[in-house]
Amino acid sequence: MGTHHLKILPEYFLQVAIGNKTFELRKNDRDFKVGDIIFLEEWDNEYTGRVLELEITYILSNFKGLEEGYVILSVSFIRYLNRTI
Repeated sequence: MGTHHLKILPEYFLQVAIGNKTFELRKNDRDFKVGDIIFLEEWDNEYTGRVLELEITYILSNFKGLEEGYVILSVSFIRYLNRTI
């Protein structure tokens, strides 16, 4: 099981945090695997300190219409972290 730290913009961070967005479209430059943990770190021209910990539950790749080298990661929420404190 691997871990990945990824930037995410505030408008998308909020949608993941409230459960509306349960996927991530990402370049597969990190060899993502089901079971890996993702730390989505909110980025607003600098790190805000707000972080979501997620688990990859499914990976869609090599799908017609999905650009080569990109994947859609289905994710489940684990916890919210606030590193500003």
